[in-house]
Amino acid sequence: MVGFCSFSLLALNICLLLGSSFADDPYANFEFVVSYITASPLGVPQQVIAVNKKFPGPTINITTNNNVVVNVRNKLDENLLIHWSGIQQRRSSWQDGLLGTNCPIPPKWNWTYQFQVKDQVGSFYYFPSLNFQKASGGFGSIIVNNRAIIPIPFDTPYGDITIVIGDWYIQNHTALRKTLNAGKDLGMPDGVLINGKGPYRYNDTLVPAGIDYETLSVEPGKTYRLRVSNVGISTSLNFRIQNHNLLLAESEGSYTVQQNYTSLDIHVGQSYSFLVTMDQNASSDYYIVASARFVNETIWQRVTGVGILHYSNSKGKASGPLPPGPQDQFDKTYSMNQARSIRWNVTASGARPNPQGSFRYGSINVTDVYVLKNKPPVTIDGKRRTTLSGISFVNPATPIRLADEYKEKGTYKLDFPTKPITGPPRMETSVINGTYRGFMEVILQNNDTKVQTYHMSGYAFFVVGMDYGEWTENSRGTYNKWDGIARSTAQVYPGAWTAILISMDNVGVWNLRTENLDSWYLGQETYVRVVNPEPNNKTEFPMPDNALFCGALSKMQKPQDISSASSMQRWLAGFILMISVLFSAFA
Repeated sequence: MVGFCSFSLLALNICLLLGSSFADDPYANFEFVVSYITASPLGVPQQVIAVNKKFPGPTINITTNNNVVVNVRNKLDENLLIHWSGIQQRRSSWQDGLLGTNCPIPPKWNWTYQFQVKDQVGSFYYFPSLNFQKASGGFGSIIVNNRAIIPIPFDTPYGDITIVIGDWYIQNHTALRKTLNAGKDLGMPDGVLINGKGPYRYNDTLVPAGIDYETLSVEPGKTYRLRVSNVGISTSLNFRIQNHNLLLAESEGSYTVQQNYTSLDIHVGQSYSFLVTMDQNASSDYYIVASARFVNETIWQRVTGVGILHYSNSKGKASGPLPPGPQDQFDKTYSMNQARSIRWNVTASGARPNPQGSFRYGSINVTDVYVLKNKPPVTIDGKRRTTLSGISFVNPATPIRLADEYKEKGTYKLDFPTKPITGPPRMETSVINGTYRGFMEVILQNNDTKVQTYHMSGYAFFVVGMDYGEWTENSRGTYNKWDGIARSTAQVYPGAWTAILISMDNVGVWNLRTENLDSWYLGQETYVRVVNPEPNNKTEFPMPDNALFCGALSKMQKPQDISSASSMQRWLAGFILMISVLFSAFA
């Protein structure tokens, strides 16, 4: 006890010394226990992945610049990593929760993530990034609120509601993984979930009895902020609420020009905030619908998520047909024009007091150009694989960032091509060499037959253009150089391209991938390595003391026995980690 008291006095002195830092950037602590539970979202008992026995997992509700500490206990029977999609992990790709930067958390182990949501606001989500686990759950919403001193560009809503939607299979992730490993397609999903629940029985033929459905209870006349994320596997979904307008206000950390939509296409991995005013007469409840896009609607009718919007003065249950979605099964121009209409609110403050538009991205000279092209799956060395520019990515046994730290040679090649290769496709660990403080233009060309959504860790990029056909240098004449939305996930329509611009100011190793889980699993990704060449620079936090080791460095990993660790010991370990991060920031 004497030792603990001495440590406490030292801690108190440090806290007094750095008190202003604690006051400015408080800590938010979370405990995640990731395990299997049995649930029946579509009426059939199945194994799902829960966080703290919840499916979906709990919402992380934090504020700009908070220091977030999440202790993850892996109670699965396989390795685990949690990825914080859209959280930029400024100066610390060590916390990104992907195989390019982190060794996985073994079963029965725990690992503590610690990161700051530096200069970010908005709506995001987390999910398990390994072994196709996202197909079994483990996901949940992230809310990053504005600081009180920064005004939001709309009146404070009466309530804040998170909604996760996504396609769903009754088979669990291990069975789906086996299907992909056998060279087969997953086929049509079994349904669409809204907040982990199946459809309301709006049709006795299409929806069996006994399915639990989501109900959002609201007060008449009030305006709510609805944060909606597509956490599914590979299906674009149209989101709508019967008889209600969706006033778009924010997308993945950027405030948008506010405009009304009767419905909006939300592609895999994307997040939006809508302001919805409860202005109807409540003669009955109202349908909330998430339906599959660009498919044969007759065949896919049962692949529809249906929930209920319930006014406190509602006079009855919802009944009758669902509100129709866009009638453009074979015409994707409607969806593309809708996407083009989403614009950056250049006069609104984001996480900082200065307007979002004060960063004039359209006037910055491009330093690097990459054309990344995906095609339908191919066979490489007898295996069904997906590719980017002819390369199918192979995750290394030693994470890229860890290999750099210990100067391990041969882990990866810094040779990802600027244009698609002309020879046969190949499997490699090929990485993009990003220029620190450069300005990268990336053209995402989709030559597949389905919508692809691309995500980049560590950054919010500017979506400056999209169109059908092959991108050419003349396509730059169509770019939006003023108010293109800044976000971390962008869709690319079949037979079309999307152009993004990235300000490369965040040192680290960052994943660039398709969010379509089946294509990602089969190799449609790469990493961008961004290094500050200046000696003794402080543009990246040091490797965390609790970093795990694997691959060529696995002998450095010490055994972990969390069963014998008292809560006080874990608290002390967390406190030491907290202080080390603070000192590194002051260094």
